Amino acid sequence: MGRRASQRLLALGTSLTAGLCTLRRAAAGTSPAFDLHYVRTGPRTSTPTVIIPGGPGLGSVLPYGTLRRIAARGGLDLIMVEHRGIGLSRTDLRGEDLPVSAMWIDEVLGDIAAVLDHERVDHAFIVGSSYGSYLASGFGVRYPDRVAGMLLDSALQTASELDLERRELRGRFWEGTGRVPTMVRALVEAGEDQRKLLDIVRAAFELGGNTLLEPLLHQRLTWVRRGRTFASPTSGLAWRLLEMYATRDDSIAGFPGIYEFDLAGVIGFRELGYGSPPDGLPLDPALTYAPLAPRFPAFAGEPFDLPAQTPEFTWPLVVLSGVRDVPAPTEIADRVVRSAQHATHVHLANGHSALDTHPVALLNAIRRLVAGQQASLPGIEAQLDRLPKRGIAARLPAIFTMALWVERLLGKR
Repeated sequence: MGRRASQRLLALGTSLTAGLCTLRRAAAGTSPAFDLHYVRTGPRTSTPTVIIPGGPGLGSVLPYGTLRRIAARGGLDLIMVEHRGIGLSRTDLRGEDLPVSAMWIDEVLGDIAAVLDHERVDHAFIVGSSYGSYLASGFGVRYPDRVAGMLLDSALQTASELDLERRELRGRFWEGTGRVPTMVRALVEAGEDQRKLLDIVRAAFELGGNTLLEPLLHQRLTWVRRGRTFASPTSGLAWRLLEMYATRDDSIAGFPGIYEFDLAGVIGFRELGYGSPPDGLPLDPALTYAPLAPRFPAFAGEPFDLPAQTPEFTWPLVVLSGVRDVPAPTEIADRVVRSAQHATHVHLANGHSALDTHPVALLNAIRRLVAGQQASLPGIEAQLDRLPKRGIAARLPAIFTMALWVERLLGKR
């Protein structure tokens, strides 16, 4: 991102973000000294809640201002730590990007513990979404005495879960005689790029279910069969918007402070197996990151064996899973709930990451956990689903649906 861009981002974060704090992290091992940024909002309590977003690559400060305002109005004492190598915590004291040698999960967990020390907090409720759920569980392994309770949103536990995602994807979108798999197979036969097709289909389904996915596939297949080109601004508009949203390509720096995979992605490849080889079968999720693998370190092994270590979790645990969650199938949440000592499973009519797609439901679940009322959550799943959806990701289904409507309207002319 560079020194000037990081300085502009820091100025923006300082001007727009209430509760922004800075903690100087001393040089340690191969990690240079740098300023770690975090936000604490809401009424101060002795036991705040730490929310860890997904990624690796998502910022914590700039993307979640609305979430923190809603949380504060509901009385939540909330801490969000800007992940090292991202946004306000991207550069060292000279303004240069942190080195690859500083990007390790254990170092990220140490940052969170250091923030709690700086805030003089002994215990906290630890909440993680997607990749953040791996960090949350890892925090429980490294710092069990500091966990008052935990919530895992779209729980991920090990790189070997790629096989579960493969089964989930192929079962939903490739196998059988339903409308969706029939159209997906037809697009592959017509020469559609499988990597992009997979990313788009998965994102459309998670955001809007078959209500969004079926007309999207039908529209694409109609254009392809008619031999249409996609040169005009409106042709294939919804498809292109979803491609921009869902696919990973060479522009992995993303949006400063919002999503920056180019440096944080080191963790994904080196410790979480993002570079797993494709298995040669249709709709392989390993294809998503395959083009990026040469730019990142090879897989060196996971820092934890979370499936084996979860039974040691002694604190109250809530696991949120979406019925349309493809990267984190419900089977993972079921396993976590069975193995943990005091776990509650909550099903949402949602896709991946309630933090990003249904944050109000997530915050209500957190409030129940903080109040010691987590056992009541399964009984109010329908109420959680009906809560208003806020945030940018929650608006995307309507945006993509509108793009489809515009395509159909202009295509008739």
